[in-house]
Amino acid sequence: MNLAARDTALQELMDDPACDPVALAETLRRFDLVNRAIGGWGRVWRRGIRPRLRDLGRPARVLDVGSGGGDVVARLAEWAERDGLEVTWLGIDPDPRALEVARTRESATVSFAATDAAGLRDAGETFDLVLSNHVLHHLDAEELAGFADDTRALSSGTVMHADIERGPLAYALYGIGITALERGTFLRTDGLRSIRRSYRAGELEQALGAPWRVASPAPFRLLAVADGDA
Repeated sequence: MNLAARDTALQELMDDPACDPVALAETLRRFDLVNRAIGGWGRVWRRGIRPRLRDLGRPARVLDVGSGGGDVVARLAEWAERDGLEVTWLGIDPDPRALEVARTRESATVSFAATDAAGLRDAGETFDLVLSNHVLHHLDAEELAGFADDTRALSSGTVMHADIERGPLAYALYGIGITALERGTFLRTDGLRSIRRSYRAGELEQALGAPWRVASPAPFRLLAVADGDA
């Protein structure tokens, strides 16, 4: 497999409006296990999100853009409660199929809505922190620029976009490691396609431009960070 360059022509199965709805729902549910294992969110929480929310000294409002099945924002909410932080969490996704799964994870502090970053920006919404997971590699150059601008405009604090880092070792290990979870889902096919579509750190930093900074919070993971301008 040649991973020297992004393969942006690939389409993930779950992005097909006509894909198997049962397999899609199960894929979205099992992303929780995948993200727990390889998402690197524990470190991002400890070193990036928790200190920022704690420094506010007041209740916070956080947005997860492209929240999919809602597992990431629901888990962050659990950690916030555990650590004594008062936070209201909103996950947004324009796909009603994803929202159906996500809404099973709603709680007193977590809610989901059918919209996107541009829609919230037009509505004049602002948040203390804006984040996303596995969104960037889906976007073409024009969409990426718009997404970066919209999410910065929504945040009065920080913006953090997490994604996969493309590479042969990530591809090989994921192909082997996902075997136990893949049955009845799109996890293997779409995961491998996601890796092939994803950036390397330098590529992402160049694509986003200033003021974005790109770090690697965990193996095979990227985190693009910028100050908001709300």
